[in-house]
Amino acid sequence: MNHFNFKSLAFYGVAISSVLLLFKVVTAYGETNLQAPPAINGLYRLTLAENLPLCEKSDALILNLQQSGIYLNASLLPANTNADIDVKHSLTGMLQRQQLSLSGTVDRAIFCNISPMQNNPINSVTIQMQLVDKGKMTGQLTINGISQNLGFTATLQKAQEKSQKLNSH
Repeated sequence: MNHFNFKSLAFYGVAISSVLLLFKVVTAYGETNLQAPPAINGLYRLTLAENLPLCEKSDALILNLQQSGIYLNASLLPANTNADIDVKHSLTGMLQRQQLSLSGTVDRAIFCNISPMQNNPINSVTIQMQLVDKGKMTGQLTINGISQNLGFTATLQKAQEKSQKLNSH
């Protein structure tokens, strides 16, 4: 009983109360000011506003988007490809304030309706997108070597469209 004096009890009481108060303040701040980014994982069908100038015939594109918090990995695929195959994500970027920014390289065969066996230069690509609403984005595609930016609309493919695609292959 000699170890319990008023000074040590007061010290521990103040220390515990301070920790509890600090925890309450940090929790209140986090609940009001910190929000998780919206989940945007999935396959998006890109509808270009105009044909690509570097191709004789443009193919429809699928954007395979993977998300980890605000960090994004993506790959562009031709629409006629099974999107569930294991593809290296050649585009990386971030999601900040409803804006997506991706950059990387994409094989020309993906943009144009040509076979991958031909001599396909790799193009440097930048994609800027704005979240419009759930499952829909608008943006611009910039390809190195093309002077104009290409506008597009990206629409999330539904689960039933994915299953139909799988059954057709």
